[in-house]
Amino acid sequence: MRAPATNSDPLLQPFRLKHLTLRNRVVSTSHEPAFGEDGLPKDRYRAYHLEKARGGVGLTMIGGSAVVSPDSPPSFGNLLLYRDEIVPWLRRLADDVHGAGAAVMCQVTHLGRRTSNHSGDWLPLVAASPLREPAHRAFPKAAEAWDLDRITADYAAAAVRCRDGGLDGIELQSYGHFLDSFLSPATNHRDDEFGGDLRHRMAFPRRVIRAVREAVGPDFVVGIRMALDEAQPGGLVFDEAMAAAEQFSADGIDFISAIRGSIESDAALSRTIPSIGTPLGPFLEFTGEVRRRLDIPVMHAARVADPATARHALREGLLDLVGMTRAQIAEPHLVAKIAAGDEERIRPCVGASYCLDAIYDSGDTKCIHNPATGRELRIPHTIPRTGGRRRKAVVVGGGPAGLEAARVLGERGHDVVLFEAGDRPGGQIRLAARNPRRHDLLGIVDWRVAECKHLGTDLRLGAYAEAGDVLDEHPDLVIVATGGMPNRSFLTEGEDLVADTWDVMSGELRPRGGSDVLVYDDHGGHPAMDAAEVLAPYGARLEYVTPERTLAPDVGSMNSPAYLRAFTEHGVTVTLARRLRSVRRDGAGRLTATLYSEYAGTESERAVDHVVVEHGTLPNDELYTALLPGSRNLGEVDHRALLAYEEQRVVRHEAGGYQLFRIGDAVTSRNIHAAVYDALRLCLPV
Repeated sequence: MRAPATNSDPLLQPFRLKHLTLRNRVVSTSHEPAFGEDGLPKDRYRAYHLEKARGGVGLTMIGGSAVVSPDSPPSFGNLLLYRDEIVPWLRRLADDVHGAGAAVMCQVTHLGRRTSNHSGDWLPLVAASPLREPAHRAFPKAAEAWDLDRITADYAAAAVRCRDGGLDGIELQSYGHFLDSFLSPATNHRDDEFGGDLRHRMAFPRRVIRAVREAVGPDFVVGIRMALDEAQPGGLVFDEAMAAAEQFSADGIDFISAIRGSIESDAALSRTIPSIGTPLGPFLEFTGEVRRRLDIPVMHAARVADPATARHALREGLLDLVGMTRAQIAEPHLVAKIAAGDEERIRPCVGASYCLDAIYDSGDTKCIHNPATGRELRIPHTIPRTGGRRRKAVVVGGGPAGLEAARVLGERGHDVVLFEAGDRPGGQIRLAARNPRRHDLLGIVDWRVAECKHLGTDLRLGAYAEAGDVLDEHPDLVIVATGGMPNRSFLTEGEDLVADTWDVMSGELRPRGGSDVLVYDDHGGHPAMDAAEVLAPYGARLEYVTPERTLAPDVGSMNSPAYLRAFTEHGVTVTLARRLRSVRRDGAGRLTATLYSEYAGTESERAVDHVVVEHGTLPNDELYTALLPGSRNLGEVDHRALLAYEEQRVVRHEAGGYQLFRIGDAVTSRNIHAAVYDALRLCLPV
């Protein structure tokens, strides 16, 4: 352990926000992990924020867009601030977070058009003007006078519930939602007293701010998170936004959380909340100009993913409070590790934005490589030492599953040997990172390798393990994490003629300029999209074919824009709803790919130079099969024990000498989170 951080570290300096003293400058800004139940912040939600408080954060902000009215139905698990039942749940959360030394606030909003009118109570959505939002595809009505009266009252009542729930303050949301639909000329086309010039466009937001301030009194902290430049044609520009912010401050706003950009489409959202492959802290200089022009504290969060970037922002006076939200989804103990001098052991945020995309894909936030996030009620973020005997464990395979197994077993205090056939660990992550834009995925590997070395794991690289090598270690426990190999077996003909995405990502396939390449994606995730993005600049005529009705359905809205930009820039042709059946070589030496439409029952052909396929992987299970006869459990997993985070005790073969399990893609083709979660929940009870 390094020496604890000194008092000169700007991240650890206390900050006075109105009457409230924050213990440091680090914030987990407002976001919605969709961990609520019935629209309320119950035990799971509370445990998620409590972990950050225990991890040292100065301020954690809940209720990313907690809604104030029934005609603002949740679009991503939002809390329901219009329900009186929320107050005792807020109180329990606030008491726990305060007990751990942090402050807590809630973001408050009316979603306006940024939701669906096909959910909740099926009430018509409202906005300043009847303009459709592309992302959620809803058509709102123009808010009438009585709508504005009731919504203003709803904002005030919601703020009071937050105050009565023991929170330290609230933050009004004003980018992409109801309030800014009035402020922005792009979304306000009204010709009444709430439309037209800036004075009229900010009249309704000011009315809400004054109503909230009157309702909660002068001492309760009220901030606003708002777009100060929408960076889009016809949108809110910086000077007008700053004039509005100054007026909002005079009306009772105590701090501002600065946003640059808009969120009404996937492309806009990905620019406003930058993802992997983009510069760190892209809007810090912009935020610095905001801070220079305002007399109230300024907060900001946008890809401030590491302590060095956060320190720079504070030392240069670019902000007062630094949001490290996704960084603390990956590592809720980030601040505590900084304070203890263990900064190098912080689990990194790699910017994959799986945390955001998973909400729409599987219902709630998940960190791509920290399965404990959101599962705090069942999984500890700090792995405890075992109270039982020390065991000898052999892990075979140095991809994310194997590295995580070795790390967790090492944290438990066991004697661990890891065999990795390659010269460098990482498995399929190392392939994915060959897309230059996604190079930061290697942080998932590098952190685990460093942790394993710290824990004394015997890492044997360039060591292809056969059954005899494993048995020579006299293991108590063997975990096979040998991954999988590309699956081409779905073709009725031509399996030996096609390449796969691994060939592309490894550099083995580099087509000549002007050649024709068909990329077939029967997976729907990142691998084929990565391959297409890597191939596109080579000047080949590229066609992406999928049997799906949409493009890469498992790639979410935070990640798809970068791929689609590459497709557009390089003229990639997209063909949907076609299944690749076979490939044969024609008389001229080229390939003929036969495509089939399930909808029309017809076939078509493509004459190309290369066919690249992505159909997931098949388990690399030879070693597992060889080790089965000598195992006590014959490979069986007790699912009841696994799901209860209890130790595996299955005995199927009394004479067996070791337990044997396989994890990750050595079981079946899945993603990084699944591989890491496999390892964590299997090894945690050992």
